[in-house]
Order: sequence, then structure tokens, then C-alpha cells
Amino acid sequence: MNNSDDNNNGQNIKQAIGLITGLVAALCLLLFFDLDPDNPLVTRTAAVVMLMAIWWITEAIPIPATALLPVALFPILGIMSGKAVAATYFNNIIFLFIGGFIMALAMQKWNLHRRIALRIMLLIGTSPKRIILGFMVATAFLSMWISNTATTMMMVPIAMAIIFKLRENDKSGAVSRFSVALLISIAYAASIGGFATLIGTPPNLAFTKIFHIHFPNAPEITFAGWFTFGLPVSIVFLLITWLVLTMFFLPRKHAINADASLFREEYYRLGRMSYEEKLVLVLFVIMALLWLLRKDINVGSFTIPGWSSILPVPKFIDDGTVAIVISLLLFLIPSRSRKHNRLMNWETATKLHWGIVILFGGGFALASGFRESGLSIWVAEQLTGLGHASPLVMVAAICSMLTFLTELTSNTATTQMILPLLASLAVAIKVNPLLLMIPATLSASCAFMLPVATPPNAIVFGSGEIKMSDMIRVGIIMNLIGIVLITAAIYLLGLTVFNIDLGQVPKWAVPG
Repeated sequence: MNNSDDNNNGQNIKQAIGLITGLVAALCLLLFFDLDPDNPLVTRTAAVVMLMAIWWITEAIPIPATALLPVALFPILGIMSGKAVAATYFNNIIFLFIGGFIMALAMQKWNLHRRIALRIMLLIGTSPKRIILGFMVATAFLSMWISNTATTMMMVPIAMAIIFKLRENDKSGAVSRFSVALLISIAYAASIGGFATLIGTPPNLAFTKIFHIHFPNAPEITFAGWFTFGLPVSIVFLLITWLVLTMFFLPRKHAINADASLFREEYYRLGRMSYEEKLVLVLFVIMALLWLLRKDINVGSFTIPGWSSILPVPKFIDDGTVAIVISLLLFLIPSRSRKHNRLMNWETATKLHWGIVILFGGGFALASGFRESGLSIWVAEQLTGLGHASPLVMVAAICSMLTFLTELTSNTATTQMILPLLASLAVAIKVNPLLLMIPATLSASCAFMLPVATPPNAIVFGSGEIKMSDMIRVGIIMNLIGIVLITAAIYLLGLTVFNIDLGQVPKWAVPG
């Protein structure tokens, strides 16, 4: 109780300081500075950015509430009209998130997520190392499509049930170290799995929209294009994480008897696959395939035509369209086991994380404010001096900054703040914006040290099985590995996948 009270008091003090500091800093900037004498909107927008940044970092008020500030302040300060600001809060990226989350809720409603997770673990094996690998693969796969928080909440009860069963026959205490490794592996896999798809984690979606706002003439970042880059990075990072965790926590000789029957018992308890599970699985697969095959796929000199080409206006279709079409089918198809019910109902759909939706919108509004006010051009002019640094050094520095910054801040809010600045920096130093923005986006999901860094970390820490020292020691190693891996990935794979030419600035990134 005392620790809880101390934590609450500390959080309240942090919020109070953040509330006052944000207001004072924004007012000082607004009243005593003139960043661009020819354009007062630059200073006004910078003041709003300052206020939102401090309030997001300190959580002075709820993070989604801070995201609503542009709706109030942009019209008052003459930066954008209320109508224009409001339009940024609901767009195709938001519908992609909504559709993907509705599918995730349908999987949870019919228990399909447990069946997928247990099946993967049964296929991989039941030795201590294989159990951890099985949980990591299952968690990473689910987090490609479901929010990292939801995935972790699904997997932790399964893991705890297995830990308790193993502990019944454990006299050596070996299960304690195993339980730490298993639970931490779930949290890390949830974050790493989100790399692979655009809907896997909020920063990925934020990147696609902010990139489009700043560079409307740039080629679209498609689901398939991101998947081609993100999946290999995710797989490699997952395997490295598995090796680090097993070496760190598991002794060479395991005194743990893990019987495959533990998993089979949990799996058979689910019974035969229901009609509803089968339909949700089919729709899930169809949605993934429609995302992957929407646009033409070029394999050398051979091209696989995308299905959207058969429609009257292919460019009108995007990944958000696909997500909503499949989601609507969930509301249309009736259930057999529950009378007067369907695969999805609105009561279940209301569990969708609307706070994240608003947070997305706030980031998009902020990005639009950067562009409309001229603040992005002003930032670009201030950053031209950095053009002499090596692009490789810059990418590594950006990865380092984002990785450690998101240990203490929301990864989504941090991405929303940093990406517009990186877009301006790229234009200023004449490099492809993707070279800076993609590593920053991935690094925002690489906070492994602290329980407060990400919801998955907090959830597994709340199990009571993990000490803070355990998470910090292995977390700092994982942070550093993430920096190196993402920096290497953008050069070894990203340049080809996203058509980045280090010696040439794309036409769509040239102002005017």
C-alpha cells in the first residue's frame, strides 16, 4: 500500500510539474519569441508543439486529451480552420486501424487467438528453450494483426498457467528463472512482431499518414511493401532476442520437466474448432491476402498483377477500404451457436481503443499544422548545418534517440512529435526522407528496459514474477541490439524495398 501511495504521489507531482511547465513554456514562446518575422504562424505552431510535447511526455493530462489540443488551438491561433483540423482526425489510416482492431476483437470473442497460440507452441516443441520460442513466435504472429497490448494480455494467462503447472513438480527453483525468461519474451515478442505489418503497432500507422501529409506526391507506403521489409527484420530480431534471453536466464542444464501434455491439455480443452472460429479464421486470411495482393508485385522482370486493377478506379482502393469491408462482413454473418447473434456485435466493438484513435488524429493534425504554418520549412532551414554528417551516423543517432526516449514516453506520441521534424531534416540535408523516418518509426517500438516503457512490459511486470533489475539488465542489451539491427536493416534491405537512392533526392521530396 505504501509503495503504491508513493508511486501515485510521484506521478501526481510529475503531472503537476508537466502541466505548469508546458503552459509556461508555450506562453513564453508565444509572447517573447518571433521565430520567423515574415510568418507569425511559425511561432504559434511551435508553441502548440511545445505544449503538446511536454504534456505528452509528462502525461499532465490523459494522452488522448492532449491529442485534442489542435482542435481547440489551431483555429484560435489562426493556424488552420476548425473544419480542416477536424478532417485530419478521421482518414483512411484511422479506418485501417479500426478494421484491424475489429477483426482482433472477433478473434478474441470466439477464442481463436488461444487456439492459434497453443497450436504454434505444440508444433515448435516443449523443452524450456522451445517453449519460450513457441510463445515468442505465437505472440509475434498475433501482434502483427492485433494490438501489442491485447496480444500480451492474451498470452500472459496461458504462460502463467504453464508456469504454475511446472512449479508443482519443481524442487530446484529452476522454474523461477524460466518464468522470468518466458514472461519477458512475451513482452518483447509483442513489440517486435508489430514491426512486420502496418497495423502491427501504432507508430507504423502514424508514419504512413505523416509521410503522406508531408510528401503527398510520394509513392504510397503499401501494406505489402512494408511487409516485405518489416517481416525479415522482425524474424531476425525475434531469433536474436530468443538467443539472448535463453543465454541470459536459462542454465545449460535445465532441471525443468516440460511435458507436451500441458499444452495438449490446454489445446484439447478448447474442443473442436467451432463454425464461428472457422469463419473468423477464413475472413482473417482473406483480409491478409487482400492487403498483400492489392497492388502489383514486381518479382524481377515478372509482375503479379494486383486485384485492385480489375476495379473501375484502382487508386480509389486502399488498405483501410479492405479492413472495413472485411469488418462489415463480421457484422453481417450470423452465428450458429448463439441465436440472434453474429460473428461480431457492436457491444464487443465498443471495446476498441478509441483513445488510440484520437491520439492518431492528434499526431496527424500536428503534422498538418507543421506543413500548413510553414514550421516544417523553418525547421528545415535551421537544420541545414547537419547535412555534413554521414547518413549512416545520422540513422544510428536517430535510432538511439528514439529507442531511449520511448523508455519514458508513449511510443506513439513520440513518433507523432519526431517524424515531422525528421521529414523537415531530410529535405534540408537533401536525403530521401524514408532513410530517416523508417528507422525512427521502428526504433519507437524498441523500448525494452523499463516496465513503464510499453504496455506489454507493464503487463508482464505486473505478474509479480519479474524484478526491475532483471528487465533493466537484459533490456539495455536489447535496446543496443535494436539500434544496430535497424540501422543495418535500412541499408541492407530498406534501400532496395523502398527504392532509396543515397546519391539522389527523389523529386517528390523537393519543395515547390
